[in-house]
Amino acid sequence: MTPTRQRATRQGGAVREALRAAGGFRSAQDVYAALRSDGDTVGLSTVYRHLQNLVDEGVVDVIHTPDGEATYRFCGGADTRRHHHHLVCRDCGRTEEIAGPAIERWADAVAQQHGYVDVDHTVELFGRCPSCASAE
Repeated sequence: MTPTRQRATRQGGAVREALRAAGGFRSAQDVYAALRSDGDTVGLSTVYRHLQNLVDEGVVDVIHTPDGEATYRFCGGADTRRHHHHLVCRDCGRTEEIAGPAIERWADAVAQQHGYVDVDHTVELFGRCPSCASAE
């Protein structure tokens, strides 16, 4: 199923820019709070809707933290639309985009072994970045 492009709105643009400015993965609540602190009157349900639209467009990645919360990160640059994974600091949220050729080969082999096609996957690594680890 091909995602349908949503019409551009002021609120959608504000959500996109707030997420782009945030840099790392942020929850919908974080994006909402940033918008509100900037004086934007966007509602929380609107933030969720626009985040999902951005995920559907392929410019935002969503991952679930170890405690299950959905978090979002703008990955819409031309070089980041390729398939990638993330290494995320569980303290500060710093994120590195990483390639995983061994993971890709393994996923393809497992799918082929079981006769599956059109397989997709996500792999997210969580740890502590050098700055947070040295701050102890």
